[in-house]
Amino acid sequence: TGAFPGFGRCRKGRTAMFAKITSLGLRGLTGFAVTAEADLAPGLPALTLVGLPDSAVKETADRVRSALKNLGYTWPVSRVTVNLAPADVRKTGPVYDLPVLLALLCASGQLPAVNECFAFIGELSLDGQLRPVTGVLPMALAAAQQGATALFVPQANAAEAAVVQGLTVYGAADARQVVAHLQGQRRLTPAAPTRFSPAQPEELPDFADVR
Repeated sequence: TGAFPGFGRCRKGRTAMFAKITSLGLRGLTGFAVTAEADLAPGLPALTLVGLPDSAVKETADRVRSALKNLGYTWPVSRVTVNLAPADVRKTGPVYDLPVLLALLCASGQLPAVNECFAFIGELSLDGQLRPVTGVLPMALAAAQQGATALFVPQANAAEAAVVQGLTVYGAADARQVVAHLQGQRRLTPAAPTRFSPAQPEELPDFADVR
Protein backbone atom coordinates (compact mmCIF):
# COMPACT_ATOMS: atom_id res chain seq x y z
CA THR A 1 0.00 0.00 0.00
CA GLY A 2 1.08 3.58 -0.53
CA ALA A 3 2.78 3.00 -3.89
CA PHE A 4 1.39 4.29 -7.15
CA PRO A 5 -0.53 1.52 -8.92
CA GLY A 6 1.14 2.43 -12.20
CA PHE A 7 4.69 2.45 -10.80
CA GLY A 8 7.01 0.69 -13.21
CA ARG A 9 4.39 0.49 -15.95
CA CYS A 10 2.48 3.74 -16.30
CA ARG A 11 -1.03 3.02 -17.49
CA LYS A 12 -4.24 4.82 -18.27
CA GLY A 13 -6.36 4.97 -15.14
CA ARG A 14 -9.89 4.51 -16.45
CA THR A 15 -12.48 2.02 -17.61
CA ALA A 16 -16.14 2.65 -18.46
CA MET A 17 -17.78 4.77 -15.73
CA PHE A 18 -14.74 4.35 -13.52
CA ALA A 19 -11.54 6.37 -13.22
CA LYS A 20 -8.61 6.80 -10.88
CA ILE A 21 -6.20 9.69 -10.48
CA THR A 22 -2.90 9.60 -8.62
CA SER A 23 -2.51 12.08 -5.79
CA LEU A 24 -0.55 12.43 -2.56
CA GLY A 25 -1.12 12.92 1.12
CA LEU A 26 0.84 14.06 4.13
CA ARG A 27 1.31 12.13 7.35
CA GLY A 28 3.37 14.21 9.76
CA LEU A 29 6.40 15.27 7.69
CA THR A 30 6.18 12.34 5.29
CA GLY A 31 4.33 12.24 2.00
CA PHE A 32 2.52 9.13 0.77
CA ALA A 33 0.71 8.06 -2.39
CA VAL A 34 -3.07 8.36 -2.62
CA THR A 35 -5.37 7.20 -5.41
CA ALA A 36 -8.61 9.11 -6.00
CA GLU A 37 -11.10 6.64 -7.47
CA ALA A 38 -14.46 7.68 -8.94
CA ASP A 39 -17.24 5.25 -9.84
CA LEU A 40 -20.52 6.20 -11.53
CA ALA A 41 -23.51 3.90 -11.08
CA PRO A 42 -27.21 4.04 -11.95
CA GLY A 43 -29.46 5.52 -9.30
CA LEU A 44 -30.54 8.81 -7.80
CA PRO A 45 -27.84 11.49 -8.14
CA ALA A 46 -25.73 11.49 -4.97
CA LEU A 47 -22.10 11.53 -3.96
CA THR A 48 -20.46 9.35 -1.32
CA LEU A 49 -16.87 10.18 -0.30
CA VAL A 50 -14.99 7.43 1.54
CA GLY A 51 -11.41 6.69 2.57
CA LEU A 52 -11.14 8.19 6.08
CA PRO A 53 -11.61 11.85 5.03
CA ASP A 54 -11.38 14.66 7.57
CA SER A 55 -13.80 17.63 7.56
CA ALA A 56 -11.84 19.57 4.91
CA VAL A 57 -11.79 16.53 2.62
CA LYS A 58 -15.53 15.92 3.10
CA GLU A 59 -16.14 19.47 1.81
CA THR A 60 -14.30 18.55 -1.40
CA ALA A 61 -17.58 17.44 -2.97
CA ASP A 62 -19.14 20.90 -2.66
CA ARG A 63 -16.06 22.70 -3.99
CA VAL A 64 -15.72 20.30 -6.92
CA ARG A 65 -19.42 20.54 -7.81
CA SER A 66 -19.28 24.34 -7.99
CA ALA A 67 -15.95 24.34 -9.83
CA LEU A 68 -17.25 21.94 -12.49
CA LYS A 69 -20.31 24.11 -13.08
CA ASN A 70 -18.40 27.39 -13.23
CA LEU A 71 -15.76 25.93 -15.56
CA GLY A 72 -18.44 24.78 -17.98
CA TYR A 73 -18.25 21.03 -17.31
CA THR A 74 -21.14 18.75 -16.37
CA TRP A 75 -21.67 17.13 -12.99
CA PRO A 76 -22.41 13.42 -13.60
CA VAL A 77 -26.11 12.62 -13.21
CA SER A 78 -25.36 9.33 -11.46
CA ARG A 79 -24.75 7.79 -8.11
CA VAL A 80 -21.13 8.79 -7.55
CA THR A 81 -18.74 7.05 -5.17
CA VAL A 82 -15.30 8.59 -4.59
CA ASN A 83 -12.71 6.58 -2.68
CA LEU A 84 -9.37 7.90 -1.45
CA ALA A 85 -7.08 4.89 -1.16
CA PRO A 86 -5.49 3.50 0.94
CA ALA A 87 -8.69 3.53 2.97
CA ASP A 88 -7.01 2.82 6.31
CA VAL A 89 -4.97 6.06 6.37
CA ARG A 90 -6.67 9.30 7.37
CA LYS A 91 -6.77 11.97 4.61
CA THR A 92 -6.47 15.60 5.67
CA GLY A 93 -6.73 18.98 3.99
CA PRO A 94 -8.13 20.18 0.67
CA VAL A 95 -5.30 18.81 -1.51
CA TYR A 96 -7.63 16.23 -3.12
CA ASP A 97 -9.96 18.75 -4.80
CA LEU A 98 -8.11 18.69 -8.13
CA PRO A 99 -7.64 14.90 -8.38
CA VAL A 100 -11.31 14.29 -7.47
CA LEU A 101 -12.44 16.77 -10.15
CA LEU A 102 -10.25 15.03 -12.75
CA ALA A 103 -11.47 11.58 -11.71
CA LEU A 104 -15.09 12.69 -12.17
CA LEU A 105 -14.32 14.17 -15.59
CA CYS A 106 -12.62 10.94 -16.68
CA ALA A 107 -15.34 8.66 -15.31
CA SER A 108 -18.05 10.71 -17.06
CA GLY A 109 -16.20 10.73 -20.38
CA GLN A 110 -15.45 14.47 -20.39
CA LEU A 111 -11.68 13.89 -20.19
CA PRO A 112 -9.53 11.15 -21.73
CA ALA A 113 -7.83 8.66 -19.46
CA VAL A 114 -4.94 10.08 -17.43
CA ASN A 115 -1.58 8.37 -17.02
CA GLU A 116 -1.27 6.94 -13.51
CA CYS A 117 2.31 8.25 -13.30
CA PHE A 118 0.96 11.82 -13.37
CA ALA A 119 0.18 13.05 -9.84
CA PHE A 120 -2.10 15.94 -8.90
CA ILE A 121 -2.65 18.05 -5.78
CA GLY A 122 -4.49 21.32 -5.28
CA GLU A 123 -7.33 23.10 -3.55
CA LEU A 124 -10.13 24.47 -5.73
CA SER A 125 -12.00 27.71 -5.31
CA LEU A 126 -15.66 27.67 -6.34
CA ASP A 127 -14.79 29.13 -9.76
CA GLY A 128 -12.10 26.54 -10.47
CA GLN A 129 -9.03 28.54 -9.47
CA LEU A 130 -6.24 26.56 -7.83
CA ARG A 131 -5.24 27.74 -4.37
CA PRO A 132 -1.88 26.88 -2.79
CA VAL A 133 -1.70 24.02 -0.30
CA THR A 134 0.74 23.18 2.47
CA GLY A 135 3.20 20.28 2.63
CA VAL A 136 4.04 20.31 -1.09
CA LEU A 137 7.76 19.54 -0.67
CA PRO A 138 7.39 16.21 1.20
CA MET A 139 4.56 15.21 -1.14
CA ALA A 140 6.73 16.00 -4.17
CA LEU A 141 9.55 13.93 -2.67
CA ALA A 142 7.13 11.02 -2.18
CA ALA A 143 5.94 11.40 -5.78
CA ALA A 144 9.48 11.09 -7.11
CA GLN A 145 10.31 8.16 -4.82
CA GLN A 146 7.18 6.27 -5.91
CA GLY A 147 7.91 6.67 -9.62
CA ALA A 148 5.74 9.59 -10.68
CA THR A 149 7.00 11.34 -13.81
CA ALA A 150 5.01 14.58 -13.51
CA LEU A 151 3.38 16.51 -10.68
CA PHE A 152 0.65 19.11 -11.23
CA VAL A 153 0.30 21.70 -8.44
CA PRO A 154 -1.17 25.18 -7.92
CA GLN A 155 0.99 27.84 -9.53
CA ALA A 156 1.99 29.27 -6.15
CA ASN A 157 3.46 25.88 -5.13
CA ALA A 158 5.43 25.18 -8.32
CA ALA A 159 8.76 26.60 -7.13
CA GLU A 160 8.62 24.57 -3.92
CA ALA A 161 7.86 21.32 -5.73
CA ALA A 162 10.52 22.02 -8.37
CA VAL A 163 13.24 21.54 -5.74
CA VAL A 164 12.80 17.78 -6.21
CA GLN A 165 15.06 16.36 -8.89
CA GLY A 166 13.83 13.84 -11.46
CA LEU A 167 10.25 15.14 -11.39
CA THR A 168 8.61 17.41 -13.99
CA VAL A 169 6.50 19.99 -12.14
CA TYR A 170 3.64 21.90 -13.75
CA GLY A 171 2.08 24.88 -11.99
CA ALA A 172 -1.44 25.83 -13.02
CA ALA A 173 -3.61 28.82 -12.18
CA ASP A 174 -6.87 26.89 -12.49
CA ALA A 175 -8.27 23.46 -13.23
CA ARG A 176 -9.11 24.43 -16.82
CA GLN A 177 -5.38 24.79 -17.59
CA VAL A 178 -4.73 21.29 -16.24
CA VAL A 179 -7.57 19.80 -18.32
CA ALA A 180 -6.37 21.62 -21.47
CA HIS A 181 -2.87 20.23 -20.91
CA LEU A 182 -4.14 16.68 -20.48
CA GLN A 183 -6.25 17.02 -23.63
CA GLY A 184 -3.23 18.25 -25.57
CA GLN A 185 -4.90 21.56 -26.38
CA ARG A 186 -2.60 23.95 -24.53
CA ARG A 187 0.52 22.69 -22.83
CA LEU A 188 1.65 24.03 -19.49
CA THR A 189 5.25 25.15 -19.18
CA PRO A 190 7.28 23.01 -16.75
CA ALA A 191 8.56 24.88 -13.71
CA ALA A 192 12.26 25.65 -13.78
CA PRO A 193 14.29 23.59 -11.28
CA THR A 194 14.67 25.47 -7.99
CA ARG A 195 18.05 25.71 -6.32
CA PHE A 196 18.69 26.97 -2.80
CA SER A 197 22.00 28.38 -1.63
CA PRO A 198 22.89 27.35 1.93
CA ALA A 199 23.06 30.24 4.36
CA GLN A 200 26.39 31.23 5.81
CA PRO A 201 26.80 30.57 9.56
CA GLU A 202 26.94 34.29 10.35
CA GLU A 203 23.59 34.79 8.57
CA LEU A 204 21.74 32.28 10.73
CA PRO A 205 19.78 33.39 13.80
CA ASP A 206 21.33 32.58 17.15
CA PHE A 207 19.34 31.54 20.21
CA ALA A 208 21.58 33.74 22.32
CA ASP A 209 20.11 36.77 20.52
CA VAL A 210 16.57 35.60 21.25
CA ARG A 211 17.41 34.92 24.89
